[in-house]
Amino acid sequence: MGWKNVDTIIEGKLYLGNIHAARSSRSLTERHISHIVSVCNDPIPAELPESGITFLRIPVEDVDTADLLIHLPAVCQFIDRAIQARGTVLVHCLQGLSRSAAVVAAYLMYTKRIAATDAIDTVRQAREQVWLNAGFQEQLVLFELCRYAPSPSCGIYLSWRQKVTNALQGT
Repeated sequence: MGWKNVDTIIEGKLYLGNIHAARSSRSLTERHISHIVSVCNDPIPAELPESGITFLRIPVEDVDTADLLIHLPAVCQFIDRAIQARGTVLVHCLQGLSRSAAVVAAYLMYTKRIAATDAIDTVRQAREQVWLNAGFQEQLVLFELCRYAPSPSCGIYLSWRQKVTNALQGT
């Protein structure tokens, strides 16, 4: 059986999918999607104001060194506000396997105060093909260590950024 374009994380509230789900008016309408988090740079129709969908883009590539961590507090708050307002959220990236799955896991960590491994397992139970890259897995652990509030003034975040910068520079 092939992979689905979208899977349910929290029934009627939170979905995880790929770019096809985000571009499918049928998929969005069937699930009553009111908010979309797009964790990639690919355009989708919902980002146009006339779509009526509230939209947030996290422009992060699917590479170990990409800084998803700094975006997690804002995206978790965006999803939480949407759900509290009785909205329905689709989080997607290109394939719905790594970036968007990491964001959904972070949201579960943020709202349920669960460990990164438990959050990833929960997401994987809903969407079996999920496979976070190693950098995003590490960032979820750091998200918990930063008490869900990494910032440029957080020592844990700064240490991690310096490590990544040094690795990229080969120092």
